[in-house]
Amino acid sequence: MREVTPKKIREMKGKEKITMVTAYDYPSALLADKAGIDIVFVGDSLGMVVYGEENTLNVTMEQMVFHTRAVARAVKQALVLADMPFSSYEVSVEEGVKNAVRLIQAGADAVKIEGGADHEKLVRKLVRMGIPVMGHTGLTPQRYLRLGGYRITGETEEEIEEILRDAKALERAGAFAVVLEFVLADVAKLVTEEVSIPTIGIGAGPYVDGQVLVWHDLLGIYENSPPFAKRYAELGGIILEALNQYNREVKAGEFPSEEYYWEYGDKEDFERKAKNALRRLDF
Repeated sequence: MREVTPKKIREMKGKEKITMVTAYDYPSALLADKAGIDIVFVGDSLGMVVYGEENTLNVTMEQMVFHTRAVARAVKQALVLADMPFSSYEVSVEEGVKNAVRLIQAGADAVKIEGGADHEKLVRKLVRMGIPVMGHTGLTPQRYLRLGGYRITGETEEEIEEILRDAKALERAGAFAVVLEFVLADVAKLVTEEVSIPTIGIGAGPYVDGQVLVWHDLLGIYENSPPFAKRYAELGGIILEALNQYNREVKAGEFPSEEYYWEYGDKEDFERKAKNALRRLDF
């Protein structure tokens, strides 16, 4: 069992801020774990940042299982959390259970489900089975069509009520935490005060119990990132410059230089061996 467990995450509420970052492959998960991140999250955001989709709706269970398995091999300390992709749990509780089991068997320690009150029965069932669940409310990307796009939430009384209802339903069903995405900070603070489980924000201000960011946004891989994502590095530019330099040096015959290749010290020995090899091949 990894050092960070759902129980430990719950116990961190009000005591220590929780860190969570997405990772979709072995090397990124390895680095996140070495950095001491609490939760390494295999998010369905991979549809957009790894596969170039416009949204997360086309992500499949097969993709989530594949990437979860790679991440799980790398992580030794952090909690490995895997997203339930769109259509993997909405049809029925039974379908949701089957797909959650697949992610756990791929190496995840817990699964995340978008929505709250609508899936209280599923969350309760999974928790009773021993599968830890994190919920997700506010901006739920899998429902962005219904929401009218990617926008901030919590501006109306109805939205505040819905976010609170979801969080309370998740708490009641036994979820160990809930993500609040793109929620007005005042609303996120209210939710954090009203539930006993940790709240993890993304674009939800400082009053939550933890923060999550997407790997590619945090590291500045792409030119553009969401307005709530701080870029802690600009690796996209660094990587591009390295590739440009490699391209220039190969075209100019500068790479590989002598320190990157090896030759026979005895040229006569090489010529003799080459001649014999060619003769045996009857060239």
